[in-house]
Amino acid sequence: MLQPISSLKRFRPAPIVALTLILPAFDRAVLNPAGDVARQQRDLIYISTGLMLLIIIPVMILTVIFAWRYKRGNKGTYDPEFDHSTSLELVIWSAPLLIIIILGALTWSSTHLLDPFRPLDRKAAVFDPNAQNEKALRVQVVSLDWKWLFIYPELGIATVNELVLPVGREVRFDITSSNMMSTFYAPTMAGMIYAMPGMQSTLHAVLDRPVSDEGFSGMYTGAGFAHHKFKLHGVPAAQFNQWVARTKASGQGLNIPTYLKLVEPTEKHPIVRYASVEGDLFRRIVERCVEPGTPCMSEVMRRDMARGGGSHGGHEMAPGRGSLPGRGQPEGALQKSPGEIDVAPHFTAPQDANSAAGVNQPEDSSDTNMSSFQPRRSPLDRATAQS
Repeated sequence: MLQPISSLKRFRPAPIVALTLILPAFDRAVLNPAGDVARQQRDLIYISTGLMLLIIIPVMILTVIFAWRYKRGNKGTYDPEFDHSTSLELVIWSAPLLIIIILGALTWSSTHLLDPFRPLDRKAAVFDPNAQNEKALRVQVVSLDWKWLFIYPELGIATVNELVLPVGREVRFDITSSNMMSTFYAPTMAGMIYAMPGMQSTLHAVLDRPVSDEGFSGMYTGAGFAHHKFKLHGVPAAQFNQWVARTKASGQGLNIPTYLKLVEPTEKHPIVRYASVEGDLFRRIVERCVEPGTPCMSEVMRRDMARGGGSHGGHEMAPGRGSLPGRGQPEGALQKSPGEIDVAPHFTAPQDANSAAGVNQPEDSSDTNMSSFQPRRSPLDRATAQS
């Protein structure tokens, strides 16, 4: 139902303005980083946005100026013979081209500097002075339906939906997935990395201040996608050691039977801590051989190589075209002379019902004579003809 004009006059824009100012405060994780990698990524966002605003802002201002200057009734200058201005063309094309060059150079350099497989530069990253000589802490990440499993192989512990890291110490994440493709994303720490079944990805990161935040999957993975999250806690080294001691005292361990129960789809899974972890669990998850009796991918490839996928031309090759025993890579017919091509027997039934199958030769003209085609007849047609 339409409201009267008088009610529209009582409309106040203040609530909308207040809501516009409040909304950006709900999610500041990307623009409020707690790690060196996330900080560099935030700076890239600022620089890229600033460079693009160099074009957007002048265009918006000129749009208003032109609309006002050449509106009806204004005595703006109008030249119907105008068709070209060298100075104007130079500004229009040189400014965007220069911005594209700068953005391209920035993208190329940052792609190499922020490569997730590349260990952090200790001269640039912020590290705890007490942890300068410590090697990177390894954390194995497994994406499940719909929860996250974190294994600390050097500490012999594991957690579900809880990631606790020491501040100032480099962390290397080895990332995989159980049975679906997802993304591992902790915006205050580092960028988004894919987690894929049967594959292992890597991410290097560091937290430079205490933080209590949340990580999640940025890819839709089914019904429980909205709850595919985990708690991220960055704590001082002493507090981290205390947390490790409490986790080891929890009593329960993570073995193959426990994992097979854990891998079943669940939503809003609670935080769980495991005091011990079976040694090669992560490797078996990556090679998709957790279930008893299932061969690992490395074993399958090794057996396949032993059956004939070995050296070919002096180089080791994966099983494929040259892996059949006693046979090399097949040579195409285009690379042979007409006399070297073996003519395959002609098994197509001839059109002549009185001739035997296979009598026609490939070069016989009757094979290409479409006028001799006889349509198939149904039993009803034959019965009608006999009557």
